Amino acid sequence: MAEQSANQTGGIAKVVFFAVLALVVISGLLFAPEHVGLAIHPMDQFEIKALFGGERLGTFTPTNETLWMALAVVAIVLVMVLGTRGRAVVPSRSQSVAEMAYGFVYKMVEDVAGKDAIKYFPGIMTLFMFIVFANFLGLIPMSFAPTSHIAVTVVLAGLVFFFVTILGFVKNGAGFLGLFWVSSAPMALRPVLALIELISYFVRPVSHSIRLAGNVMAGHAVIKVFAGFAGALGLFSFLPILAISAVYALEVLVAFIQAYVFTILTCVYLKDALHPSH
Repeated sequence: MAEQSANQTGGIAKVVFFAVLALVVISGLLFAPEHVGLAIHPMDQFEIKALFGGERLGTFTPTNETLWMALAVVAIVLVMVLGTRGRAVVPSRSQSVAEMAYGFVYKMVEDVAGKDAIKYFPGIMTLFMFIVFANFLGLIPMSFAPTSHIAVTVVLAGLVFFFVTILGFVKNGAGFLGLFWVSSAPMALRPVLALIELISYFVRPVSHSIRLAGNVMAGHAVIKVFAGFAGALGLFSFLPILAISAVYALEVLVAFIQAYVFTILTCVYLKDALHPSH
């Protein structure tokens, strides 16, 4: 009985697969371009444009980047504030998402940075939610991904870097310098290791920002390249369309993972500021 049910399920899956494939091929025939040519400009999607007032960009000019950052903030407010205002015993979908995000980040801060870091949880939660919402909104077709720009990620990483550095000196005074002094190493190696630790410390905001921007930009660029092939191949456009679907699914995963990596590194840096001894 179970084997018969499995065979039926497999048969239905095959029918659905070939039906979708037939629709893709038919759409390729119907909407094939009159003049087939390969024109791929994957980096055009990252161009910052003024929303009003022509092409000139000033210091306070509203752009597509500021628009999508604002939309990320609005989405966070809708989910975290309006979505949880009922405080229902049986939570709604938005309340469930908010509670899961809260618990996930809270546990991360507690496990990585320690219980004394919980007081800084609101800032870390805000950072995580902004990055994850900006990443996911950037996956909407015709949208803009703010986190694909190094200017945005540098500001986020810089805020983390300066905050944890100042906090380290406020909490520990000169003892914060113990972060760079490897007391367990032989005395002859300690000055060399201290120099290496110092350099690696100041490289943190660079790697912290480039990792996020580079991964988001690379994924969007790859999708745009495959989209260009789809527009040029006509009947065989289903091949790059299948590739786009696979890469898009991967990008959904990357959007969350990169927000997670950025946040957990922030927790690690916070732990170093609170407990700097090597």
